[in-house]
Amino acid sequence: MSPKTLVRRWLAAYNARDADALTLLYRDDATRQKSRTEGIQGKEAIHAGFALDFAGGVPECLPDNLFEEGEWAVLEWHDSEGLRGASFFHVIDGKVALQRNY
Repeated sequence: MSPKTLVRRWLAAYNARDADALTLLYRDDATRQKSRTEGIQGKEAIHAGFALDFAGGVPECLPDNLFEEGEWAVLEWHDSEGLRGASFFHVIDGKVALQRNY
């Protein structure tokens, strides 16, 4: 799966609040890092993080731009509350190895 395709699936699962579907997109040893926080590692921790986020009522993630270069995809986004940001996805063998959010 190309990085762009993966991020499109990621967006659909995120906006559906589906932590299980999101977790399937990550490698077993993946790292997910939100801005200004230490990263969390491993699928179980990533799943728990998404479940916690969704229980707290996160806003919808709306794409502005999606770029792909080699194993990387960059998603520029805004949410339904007006926050803007960018997420960088390193994709290896069709799964997210690293996600950094700013």
